[in-house]
Amino acid sequence: MKTAKKGKRTVEMFATPGGIKTVDSQVRMGILSMLLEKEMSFDEIVASSGKVKSTVSVHLKGLTDEGIIGSRPDPRDARKKIFYIKSSYLGGLSQRRKVDKDMEEYISNFTWGSGDPFKFFRLVFRTFRVSLLNEGIDIDPVLHDAGMRVGEALYQKVGDQDIDVLLSNLAAFWGEQKLGRLEVESVEPLAIRIYDCYECQDLPQLGRPACAFDSGILGKVFSMHFGAEMKAIETHCYAMGDDHCRFEVKLQD
Repeated sequence: MKTAKKGKRTVEMFATPGGIKTVDSQVRMGILSMLLEKEMSFDEIVASSGKVKSTVSVHLKGLTDEGIIGSRPDPRDARKKIFYIKSSYLGGLSQRRKVDKDMEEYISNFTWGSGDPFKFFRLVFRTFRVSLLNEGIDIDPVLHDAGMRVGEALYQKVGDQDIDVLLSNLAAFWGEQKLGRLEVESVEPLAIRIYDCYECQDLPQLGRPACAFDSGILGKVFSMHFGAEMKAIETHCYAMGDDHCRFEVKLQD
């Protein structure tokens, strides 16, 4: 969730106990981008942001008062603080990219009266997601978090100490649930391809990966398998013009 690197992003949204808070300051978004990656001390934030201490202090106080971030004493020096994200990152608002034409074509090509509830639900999901994109709303963080929850439950069904068995079980699950065709490109390093992807195959060309839900599932499944925090990085996607989706599974930095 490297929010500051998405140049078109103009507002970030966080869910706090006091409600949804928006952040539109570039300095604050830079600080939050770093804290989304890891907890940091005040001095580390100053050094990484390139801002003077007084500026960073003002923004940290504001983010703390809004309930977006929290702090605790530094175990190495109780006089200092460690800052961290204490709210849920919901995503961001960016410049609108109208894709109505693509969506109208998709809807018009839908086979009405097919009697297949799966296909209709797929239509609803696509329409909902594209409608949000048209309003400049990115819900990828929410989809990723939902995918992690599914992945945690899924591992209880497909998990196995043998990585080959786990991968075989995953491929079977993907096919049975009509999520696409999962193929293993390599085990070391671990790379997975998904063809006919349920999540993104019919999305308009976005120019970026769009399978945040799948990424969350795979990241959590392999985190539980390896007993370490793993992340599934999408390198290819139908929404980028590719003919498949591809994920590289790596240790979380």
